[in-house]
Amino acid sequence: MTTPILMLGAGNMGGAMIDGWRKAKAFAAADLMIADPSPGLAAQAAVKAGAALNPADRDLARAKTVVLSVKPQVWREAAAHYAPLLAKDAVIVSIAAGVKSSDIAQAFQDRAVARVMPTTAAAIRQGTASLYAATPQALARAQALFKPLGTVVVLADEELMHAATGVSGSAPAYLYAFVEALEGAGVAAGLAPGDAAKLARSTVAGAAALLAKSAAEPVDLRRQVTSPGGTTEAALNVLLGDHGLPTLLREAVANAVRRSKELGG
Repeated sequence: MTTPILMLGAGNMGGAMIDGWRKAKAFAAADLMIADPSPGLAAQAAVKAGAALNPADRDLARAKTVVLSVKPQVWREAAAHYAPLLAKDAVIVSIAAGVKSSDIAQAFQDRAVARVMPTTAAAIRQGTASLYAATPQALARAQALFKPLGTVVVLADEELMHAATGVSGSAPAYLYAFVEALEGAGVAAGLAPGDAAKLARSTVAGAAALLAKSAAEPVDLRRQVTSPGGTTEAALNVLLGDHGLPTLLREAVANAVRRSKELGG
């Protein structure tokens, strides 16, 4: 049984999960308990629909699933406060970047733990979630939470969560940074800011949608729009050059992996 669900923190990612669940009609609002001193708009909307906000300590033992969605820097404080109040069979599903499941299990008095690295596109049910759990029970609980929110990838080794963070969890920001830079390049080339923004955003969104629907590999889609000696090839000579995207992304992901390991202690 997955519900009731207790959300420890309902910031950007927790709020995205709540939005996605409501769109998918995956869980009734009445099956959500939200513990957050400053709940975001998604949490507030769920409360208006019947979710419990900052429930009394005596009610917390009802939770079957506990989503640890506070910032990684304060997760131990949350665990120390809530662990004594939860049912022994409650499953902890953590989205705290870098924090090991063994540390979470110990802090939550040896309860079953699943780790997840999600993305905020969960809010529109197009999220991506990397999952790891040592027990079938915890894995099934995490899948029940995230399958309604988009794509789920189950990892065989917890150490791979660091790589999944660099390639997926942090990657939406890479794309937004790319679009931001592309808009700036358009303005530098003479376009009005509004036109550059519209062209860059629409083009990237359309290309991403095609990639999602196509069975072709990214390299094949790239070649389809790259004529020999043409304008696209001229641009790609820069982007795929010695100091271009392949090198930059390897360095970016490596940096994210390193930080993920630091956050886990």
